[in-house]
Order: sequence, then C-alpha cells, then structure tokens
Amino acid sequence: MKTRGWVAGVMKLCVIAAGITLFTASPRAAERPVNIVALGDSLTAGYGLAANEAFPAQLERALKAKGVAVKIVNAGVSGDTATGGLARFEWSVPDGTDAVILELGANDALRGFDPAITRKALDTMLHRLQERKIPVLLCGMMAPPNLGAEYGRAFNAIYPDLAAQTGAILYPFFLAGVAADPKLNQSDGLHPTAAGVTVIVARMLPEVEELIARVNDSRRR
Repeated sequence: MKTRGWVAGVMKLCVIAAGITLFTASPRAAERPVNIVALGDSLTAGYGLAANEAFPAQLERALKAKGVAVKIVNAGVSGDTATGGLARFEWSVPDGTDAVILELGANDALRGFDPAITRKALDTMLHRLQERKIPVLLCGMMAPPNLGAEYGRAFNAIYPDLAAQTGAILYPFFLAGVAADPKLNQSDGLHPTAAGVTVIVARMLPEVEELIARVNDSRRR
C-alpha cells in the first residue's frame, strides 16, 4: 500500500510538472499561424525552379527559422498581369487570409501596357483588401529602360503612389539586388535562380515582419 501511494504521488508530480512545462512554453508555440497569400506572377510562382525553391516556400522557411508561425500560399501564375490577378482575386485570396504579398505588374511593363491599366487593377485589389481589413505588402516593379523615360516615370510611380494612398507596406522593387546580375538569374535574364530568390527573401524580411506585426496587432484588438 505504501508503495502504491508513493507511485501515485510521483505520477501526480509528473502530471503537475508537465502542466507547468506546457504553461510556460514559448507563446509562439501556441500562436495560430499567420496565413499569407503571395499573389503574383512567375516571380512568385517560381518559374524554372523546384516548388521548394520558389519565393513563397523560401520566405516561409526563413520566417519559421526565426520562430514565426506562418503559412505562405503560393498564388503565383506565370505570365499573369495585374488585370489577370484582379480577375482571379476572389478565389486567390479566400476567407481566412491574414495578409497578402502583392507582386504583379512586371508583365504589364514587359508588354508595354498603358500604366493607367496597371494602376487601376492594383488599386482595385488594394481597396478590396482594405475593405476586408487584410494588411498588404505591395512589391514594386520597374519599367524596362527601353520603353523610354516618360513611360518609366508613369509606371514606376504606381507603387509608391498606391502604397501612400492605401497604407500598404511598400517594398520598392521586388528584384532589388538581383536584377541584371547573371549569377542570380536564369538564362533568360528575367527570372531569378534559387540563389537569387534567397537574396530577395533576405532583403524583404524586414517588410514581411512588419506585415506580420500588423496582423498580430489586429488580433490583439
């Protein structure tokens, strides 16, 4: 009987200790993951790369390595324009989305589309997200220089203008540190290699962390 009582006592202490361990575990462990949709074109989709080398996958790993509970959905479609992104917007950004990384417009510039068309599509998406109270990180693009200075001014101004108007976080140029570097781009000179994506992720992390901070702030309200 004494032995049984001693065993029961030890078991009780173990249960109590386990409870304390769970209670004192890092708050991050109990966080609901932040669900981010990366809505973009081939630069998001990961053209020419394995799925685990694409921008959303590499970004998710980088954040998890920092202890951030996050899930990033790859909603990139190769060849998509801003207008194309708008056409699939509703099903690409489903209910339960906490934040969006919006990366569209590169194909518009490559095809010489009127910047007003690109601006209107991006503006519509940003306002829809604003209405849904979904924070946004807007990734800027730059027009190819061969389209001329006037076109470049009109196109390049789209992203800072819309970020200022809607309160979106701005990452000025998605390909910063990678564009025109042959060591970081595939043979087409347009799409980053896996190493190029790693550079993009590292440079963009502060803005993505700010995006996640906005989600967490809204959850606490």
